[in-house]
Amino acid sequence: MGLLGLLVGLGLLVLFAFRGWSVLLLAPVAALVAALFGGEPLLANLTQVFMTNAAAFLAQFFPIFLLGAVFGKLMDDSDAVTSVAAFMAKRLGERRVILAVVLAGAAVTYGGVSLFVAFFVIVPMARSLFRAAEIPRRLIPAAIVLGTSTFTMSALPGTPSIQNAIPMPFFGTTPFAAPGLGIVASLVMLGTGLWWLHRAEAKARGAGEGYGDEVEDAAERAAFDEFVRERATTAREFDPAELQHGHRSDQPSPVLNAILPLIVVVAVNLLMSLVILPRLDVSYLAEQRFGGTSLAAVAGVWSVAVALTAAIVATIVLNWSRLPALRLTMDAGANASVLPAFSVASLVGFGAVVAALPAFTTVRDWVLAIEGGPLVSLAVATNILAALTGSASGGLTIALDALGDTYVDLAARTGIDLALMHRVAVIGSGTLDILPHNGAVVSLLAICGLTHRDSYFDIVMVGIVTSLLALVAVIALGSAVGSF
Repeated sequence: MGLLGLLVGLGLLVLFAFRGWSVLLLAPVAALVAALFGGEPLLANLTQVFMTNAAAFLAQFFPIFLLGAVFGKLMDDSDAVTSVAAFMAKRLGERRVILAVVLAGAAVTYGGVSLFVAFFVIVPMARSLFRAAEIPRRLIPAAIVLGTSTFTMSALPGTPSIQNAIPMPFFGTTPFAAPGLGIVASLVMLGTGLWWLHRAEAKARGAGEGYGDEVEDAAERAAFDEFVRERATTAREFDPAELQHGHRSDQPSPVLNAILPLIVVVAVNLLMSLVILPRLDVSYLAEQRFGGTSLAAVAGVWSVAVALTAAIVATIVLNWSRLPALRLTMDAGANASVLPAFSVASLVGFGAVVAALPAFTTVRDWVLAIEGGPLVSLAVATNILAALTGSASGGLTIALDALGDTYVDLAARTGIDLALMHRVAVIGSGTLDILPHNGAVVSLLAICGLTHRDSYFDIVMVGIVTSLLALVAVIALGSAVGSF
């Protein structure tokens, strides 16, 4: 009955989340259903397991949600994201439209701009470029997914995405874990994704397919669509409803002022991770008032938090005249972080209840028994949970909460570098999460005025297939030569 309860609870979560119900309600209900079938005490599971683990997730990662959302809103309202995108388009020209859209998305998301801010800015630019080049608009979502939701989310060393931050406390790693393997994975994703998109473009031109009919006001409708909002907030760290608040500049930011904050994120993250924090005396962290922890457990989050803070300051200083309503902008950014953070925390609470059920030992033993070793079983676990929840961050946290200590022990026994574990876990979480019910997919299609039937196959090819190829490459290389 315990295993049945686990499956029923997970099924309820997936079914009703797909129908647009709030995860804030669904996750505790699904957790209690699983506990009920397992004959476990309901109130104890709700307050001592679900809430404790949800609160622990917020305590650990809310600074990244908060700072990332504020930075994204500042970049949006100063029109800096538009400037970066326009710069890419101008430099690459109409003959390399697809590459321009992909690299524009990659530049802003690797620089720390929230995914949904990037969506609402890059989609109009992509429409203009694709229309002028007579490339079918059905390929726009795939090009944006490739640039924003693949290698810059899970593979590029130092990416400030929440997915890259989640393994750090579990494995004691930094945002730059396994940098060489991350670069290899990024090249695989980018190269195969661009190959597929150019192949699709050539095939469409050969068939005489043009740009297609435009859907008016699709982006504006998507911003106010509650279904889109509920799906979006479990996918990434920004509530799309807050894009309508604040005050966007009437004048675009100079391109240098727009790009510098993105560079600050990467540079400060690198300095904090590899130079500054390792030289600090933080022995005080062992004191009980600081949680009796260690630098390895907090260094990653500290690095990303300081990098985003520095980027926020840089954005304000460089774009002061283009932020006439700074308080409103900052408030909107802060508000945009709350619902996503609590939604993912609720998924974490659900996962904690499931992992505490006696029946979960069957699932754990099955995962660990998968042939191919710890790296393969870790990749399978993160893939499955991200797919079921439709959330890379939620699925990754559930997997590591339940199995993180086990994989640390396995790494010690088998000689696997924890940095390699980190990179495999993050890439694994960013593959099958891009299923039809994924919030980023639902939101992007709505913003573009397209349907799954129009564009989802190409999204699968550039989002799932390329990431799976990269994951296989990282596991094969890591198993053969170790982490680098």
